[in-house]
Amino acid sequence: MVIEQIAEWHLTGTDEAQIAGLMALCFDTDFGGRSYFKTRHHLRLVIRDAGQIVAHMALQCRAMRLGGRLITVAGLAEVATHPDHRGKGHAQALLQAAIGTAKAARADHLLLFGDAKLYAAAGFRTVHNPMIFLELQGALTGVIKHELAEVLMVLPLGSADWDETAELDLLGGLF
Repeated sequence: MVIEQIAEWHLTGTDEAQIAGLMALCFDTDFGGRSYFKTRHHLRLVIRDAGQIVAHMALQCRAMRLGGRLITVAGLAEVATHPDHRGKGHAQALLQAAIGTAKAARADHLLLFGDAKLYAAAGFRTVHNPMIFLELQGALTGVIKHELAEVLMVLPLGSADWDETAELDLLGGLF
């Protein structure tokens, strides 16, 4: 199984259309024909079969504040596998590639909003930090929100501790 890394600025029109089609197939949420829901990502990890993208995972590199401390995190988003290709280990392979990429980028933590068993099996844990973030509905700016994290999962990538009681300021929107 070959995992490709595609920087956002190197996405071809064909690849972007294939990812958008995969998002439409795999999510109930309307992505508006885009290959991303809220904001563009920095890196796409994909698996192809016969030239078609059948599995996808997106990564962002972000600065955030955890309490008073500025940290670098990698954010994981838009995880999707075509229904005909599920059960073949694609999501697990993409997740391991994403973890390796985030570590190489010197991110302190890898974050995601979700609760799939795949993530817990890889060492992610659910945290319930108070958060502040810019609400984005699709690709439209909303208001500043303050709420408790419900489905935030964290994987430490280095020696930095995660303080679950500290406010997490996303310095922007969710990913």
